[in-house]
Amino acid sequence: MDELPIGRRVAYWRGRRKMSQQVFADRLGKSKSWVDKVERGVRRLDKFSVLYEIADILQVDVQLLMGKDPERRTDALNCIDQIEVQEIRAALERYDSMSAYFDAAPSPPPLDDMRKAVNHAWLTYQYGRYGMLTRALPKLLRDAQAADAAYGGDRGIEAAHLLGQVYQIASSVLRKLGECELAWLAADRSMAVAQRADDPLLAGIATTRVCNALVAMGRARPALELNVQIANRLAPGGGNEVSPARLSVYGMLLLQGAMAASRIGDTASVDDLINCAQEAATLLGGDYNHYWTSFGPTNVELHRAAAAVELGDGGRAVEVHQLRIAEPSFNALLPERRAHHLLDIARGYAQIGDVANAGEMLLLGDRLAPSEIRCRPIAHEVMSDVLRRTRGAPPSPVAELAEHMGVGV
Repeated sequence: MDELPIGRRVAYWRGRRKMSQQVFADRLGKSKSWVDKVERGVRRLDKFSVLYEIADILQVDVQLLMGKDPERRTDALNCIDQIEVQEIRAALERYDSMSAYFDAAPSPPPLDDMRKAVNHAWLTYQYGRYGMLTRALPKLLRDAQAADAAYGGDRGIEAAHLLGQVYQIASSVLRKLGECELAWLAADRSMAVAQRADDPLLAGIATTRVCNALVAMGRARPALELNVQIANRLAPGGGNEVSPARLSVYGMLLLQGAMAASRIGDTASVDDLINCAQEAATLLGGDYNHYWTSFGPTNVELHRAAAAVELGDGGRAVEVHQLRIAEPSFNALLPERRAHHLLDIARGYAQIGDVANAGEMLLLGDRLAPSEIRCRPIAHEVMSDVLRRTRGAPPSPVAELAEHMGVGV
């Protein structure tokens, strides 16, 4: 990477952030032709002000664009820097269990401490504090891997369970921040560990993380097939117990299958899977957080709206938001779920041309969980669309949020 021309590095990071040349150009306030010439090396990037603006939009250190070692960023609102990406990647590439087979394992942390750390990491994620979480992940991964390699018997099963959860946490936050390949790697590791933990429900929820990563990488059809396959195996009834935890994991598999189906325009499968998830939520009898799923009737409706957005039916998404989601139940959900939904509804309003309400949804989401709005590439795309289509100057709160996000007016 260091040997590439700067234009090629810009193209590489633009691709990693899943941005088209047109979206990137809009955020910069340049033409698509200008971007194309920069990336092909026809036009030079010789102004530091432009370099810094590009780096901000691509969420990379400007030193990285210039082919130098990145410097750690200190702004608390930055979600993840390239040093953290490298540290997380290094932690995911460790094979402590194999090393322990041949040699003495590193000294593991006590399982009580690991359990508390994993619970704290889940809550950090579900409260939408992604920057704090990504800074903690490398050490948490190393500690969980060391525990998994060192303990045996019942403690070994618990250690494997905790490591599987850490991999899931890593996959979830990395996918949100646009690091889809690392998200897939972490999710895949989670599925492998779940088998050693002897917990089919942990394996089931790990499946949803794998499928989410596959969808983010443009492989929605295999994600749909895998979600449905595992959901059928875990379905309550028959030889399977009908427990709250099983209903929650089964329901989330169905909901993530619906999201994958929406990416390929399979409306019939979307409706069928969401309706089946609604039946599971009715049996569950309320909104709970078994296996950190936040599954229940309210989350089903949030996914109904999200699927409508993916299908391009913003009007339907707004209708679900206004008519099917009860405010008390919605307000009882954790901040990440609520802010994620508001981002989906912002996309829905933008699809029907209501950019004023789209901007308002972004503002509401930012008040709940700033990282969900300021750190996610899809939120940047929505804000860019809002600014581009707003007649005259945008309302000052929207303009201020756009400035914080690094999205140009």
